[in-house]
Amino acid sequence: MAGHNIPHFQNDGGHRVIEVGVKEFMCTGASVPFDHPHIFIDMGDENEKVCSYCSTLYRFNGALKATQTNPAGCVFHVKAA
Repeated sequence: MAGHNIPHFQNDGGHRVIEVGVKEFMCTGASVPFDHPHIFIDMGDENEKVCSYCSTLYRFNGALKATQTNPAGCVFHVKAA
């Protein structure tokens, strides 16, 4: 499977808020098999957006890189078969 250029985030920890360093990304819900359809989220001019599937509140934090989250560990990684 090819990698993806758009950051993907997951919420295995059931966090109410996840800070991310990008305003365009994919939410996967949780890890497989507990994920939801991977949806594209665009914050636009806003600094927060709620995922319509899992209700996770994503908040933009410009101090974070695209591969970082607060709390840590919420970046989705494709696992090889």
